[in-house]
Amino acid sequence: MLGTRQPELYGTETLADIEAACRTHADSLGLTVEFSQTNMEGELVTSIQKCRGRAVGIIINAGAYTHTSVAILDALLAAEVPAIEVHLSNIHQRDSFRHHSYVAKAAKGMICGLGSHGYILALDALARLIKGNAEA
Repeated sequence: MLGTRQPELYGTETLADIEAACRTHADSLGLTVEFSQTNMEGELVTSIQKCRGRAVGIIINAGAYTHTSVAILDALLAAEVPAIEVHLSNIHQRDSFRHHSYVAKAAKGMICGLGSHGYILALDALARLIKGNAEA
């Protein structure tokens, strides 16, 4: 529902807009991206699990599951690739229950509050991690 749901928090760009920008930026970094979007926790877990052994990293915005899903945490840990957590809004300026992230335990870093640009920054960070610069 990006682009229409609470634009004051999430902006007016659609998921297709963000995907197009990420594909363009990934190309400039020599990376290929796959996008997956679902409202189903189990489908997200399966998508993460499929990354093991074939992806070099994961950029994830788990939405509300960030704050509730041990299953997503376990899947990210089992994937054994660097993960970057992204949120369009600053979760630390919102409801207190949003301040805790299960995803953060598995992520190398978190980018929040910078809108869709956070995904571009996450691609930059992931590219550095892949190249072996642990201080991405």
